[in-house]
Amino acid sequence: MTNTLVLAALSLLAAYLYNKLRYKRFQQYASIPQLPSSLLLGHLKLMGEYLARGPADRHPDGVFMQMNDDLGRPPLMFVDLRPVNRPMVLVRSHEIAEQISKASKLYTTSAPKADLRYLEPVIGPKSILALHGEEWKAVRKRFNPGFAPQYLMTLLPCILDKTMSFVDHLDSFARTGGDFALVPLGVNLTFDIIGAVVMGEDLHAQHANPSSQSELIRTYRELLSAYADDKADLSWWLIPRTILKRRGLGKRIDTIVKAIIYRNHAARRDDARNILSLALQDTKDLTPQLVDEACDQIKTFLFAGHDTTSTTLAWIFYELSLTPHVLKAVRAELDDILGPETDVAEVRTRLLSSDGPDVLHGMKYILAVVKETLRLHPPAATARTTPPGTRLTVQTPDGTDQCLDGTIIYNCETLIHRDPDVYGDSADTFMPERWIGQDDEWPTKGSADSSVRQIPTSAWRPFERGPRSCIGQEFANIELRVIIAVVACRYDFTKVGLGEIEIDEHFRPVTDIGGRFQVKSELYNTRQVTSKPVDGMRMKVKMV
Repeated sequence: MTNTLVLAALSLLAAYLYNKLRYKRFQQYASIPQLPSSLLLGHLKLMGEYLARGPADRHPDGVFMQMNDDLGRPPLMFVDLRPVNRPMVLVRSHEIAEQISKASKLYTTSAPKADLRYLEPVIGPKSILALHGEEWKAVRKRFNPGFAPQYLMTLLPCILDKTMSFVDHLDSFARTGGDFALVPLGVNLTFDIIGAVVMGEDLHAQHANPSSQSELIRTYRELLSAYADDKADLSWWLIPRTILKRRGLGKRIDTIVKAIIYRNHAARRDDARNILSLALQDTKDLTPQLVDEACDQIKTFLFAGHDTTSTTLAWIFYELSLTPHVLKAVRAELDDILGPETDVAEVRTRLLSSDGPDVLHGMKYILAVVKETLRLHPPAATARTTPPGTRLTVQTPDGTDQCLDGTIIYNCETLIHRDPDVYGDSADTFMPERWIGQDDEWPTKGSADSSVRQIPTSAWRPFERGPRSCIGQEFANIELRVIIAVVACRYDFTKVGLGEIEIDEHFRPVTDIGGRFQVKSELYNTRQVTSKPVDGMRMKVKMV
């Protein structure tokens, strides 16, 4: 009798669990377009099959693009990653992405960002990336003045000084003819820039001898290396030793950064010389809470400020190396604005002159190159989430309402930026000209050319949009244009290895119908917390 009752109870439990699992897999989000799912593994097995079709280390966005195309390019796509991760809804439609990122009655500062606790040692628990609501508003308000365009223009001398060291390294590689990884070189440059403009600190990141680099930069590099694999966001119980290492290094960085904060506060002046000093200018007493908050923002600016800009620079010079007519147009614009002199000292003097801001704003074609690079190679993306029962609902282009509660909502820029419904047959083509004459010229407004088909402003979102858009996007805009102005007319870059140019029997580059150089193999991104070219963008460089 007892055995019969136990068997009956187990049978009922098994039936309950089976029906629960069936509901979770096949009914809970059945209204959202999705590929066939497995009862036990959801879409995990299917993702493995897609990964096997190409390089195993490529960024998941490449897999998501294939899955979305095979499903017929729906505006939303459900991907069930349980039990490894929460279920995800990929957003392809820029119209839906805009609904997620804008303020609403439900969320006055837009839908909350997804859980970033795995990045806590890097950005801190009070990072502007992780905060929501009134806490987020207070931090944003405190640091907004330091990212105002007028203030950022006063930092031009600092940006240029650090770029001169970058030029010295490129000159050295040009003399030796050896190949090098452009991404790490750009990382060193952007680390030096962000350290100086945010904290007033010389990190010596570009110094060839690691022992001569600051303790902060050495510790920070060690911390980032603890994320440099495909286990970046796994749960603590799967990688306990790695998690402990990250936490220890994160605490050491906290100690260094907090000492910098106290120094900046003690030396504060009316003419603040860096973003931290400006944020603390009206602060009489530094409370522990304020120091913790400032520390987390500095760590966040260090992370976001060095990472995405260095990757974008690498892709810019790669795209220019493959597209002769674009490189020619960039150089023609620089000749027109700065003169034909490519000596870095002359360029520096011109940019630091009284009309330096006008010179930067006059780089319309270069701005189009930056926008097009960020469209094709967005270095980061954003994910949002809401708890079950919140009733966060979006409307698809066909008028259907979809409730996205309980999912990770991923505004996938790689999908959005390559949507042929917006960008046409050239959606996968590097074509800066598409941005000439657009209404939104980022960040300034210009008069649109009525003969140009307007691209919806919400269809370009590498810095996201809405209240939670990146606080540093104007800084990135200035920084990128300054570096391009110094470098583009001085050097020719040539890709080495993956992604290198196809050469014909006469040793001439093979071109396509649009005059772009064809490549022997496709260069792709991997996931290294953010998106980066797999080989660090190995290049050779020569003086023009």
